Amino acid sequence: MSMEDGLFGIHGKALALRSQRLSLLASNIANASTPGYKARDIDFDAALKEATAQAGSQGGVQKAVDDAMGFRVPLQPSLDGNTVELSTEQTLFAENAVKYRTTLSFLEGRLNTITRALKGE
Repeated sequence: MSMEDGLFGIHGKALALRSQRLSLLASNIANASTPGYKARDIDFDAALKEATAQAGSQGGVQKAVDDAMGFRVPLQPSLDGNTVELSTEQTLFAENAVKYRTTLSFLEGRLNTITRALKGE
């Protein structure tokens, strides 16, 4: 177990995974009108489980993202082969952004507590 795993537990990995997912969803949104573009996403729960199981290993979060990534199946396929449904991607992006911020706030609180403890407050 690395020092980071001990201090932040699962939340450090969750934050890294949420960040990766935000990038992926942003890429989907940016390519909403690119012919043939296939929307991708990660199964967050599966990625977190794998990243946690690989505690302390190099590249654990990235490997977990790669292993949990898949293509989104559209409700209404586009004639040009693009599978991005803008409203779905925007909703998922907003939801993930809120969860990212919540995890970040938790970690900030944890760091503040540790800092106060080190200062003897």
